[in-house]
Amino acid sequence: MSGPLDREAVVAGYRRNCAGLEAALATASPDALRRRSAGTRWTNEELLYHMVFGYMVVLALLPLVRIFGRLPVPVNRGFAWLLNAGTTPFDAVNYWGSRGGARIYNRRRMAAKLRRVTATLERRLWRETEPGLARRMYFPTRWDPFFKETMTLADVYAYPVAHFDFHAAQLSLNAAPGAAGDHEK
Repeated sequence: MSGPLDREAVVAGYRRNCAGLEAALATASPDALRRRSAGTRWTNEELLYHMVFGYMVVLALLPLVRIFGRLPVPVNRGFAWLLNAGTTPFDAVNYWGSRGGARIYNRRRMAAKLRRVTATLERRLWRETEPGLARRMYFPTRWDPFFKETMTLADVYAYPVAHFDFHAAQLSLNAAPGAAGDHEK
């Protein structure tokens, strides 16, 4: 990210994603939610939960960036290297976690969860200082295509919008049964 964070644009993205999730859940049939998504091994409901979970992860990342942003670069970089080395177990936890998470935060609960998380993120974002938003840490780039080698706190606040939008394109809610792709995540 270059330049100051456009907080209003990030918050608008949060709100747009909440509205999009609510609309998808309101119009999708139970069969459509059970249908496999396009390009992942998840069902549409599991993928929707994974999209919500992307927001939930940000709540955990914010304090990490604040802490690791103060540590020496070799420690910071070493932590990212260690996380990258654990990509295979991370991928398994990410996959199975979203399958299980969708059972807890299912179609009846995930929209409310996303609203609560985005409200928390929005409140925190407006309280951040510019120097705080500029704090940066190294990230495990093999974990997520939206993770860059280093990310600022501003980047982390903006991350879930891009993650959500990317996965929204993989939903097959309106596809004919059996039309979703059988591609791996």
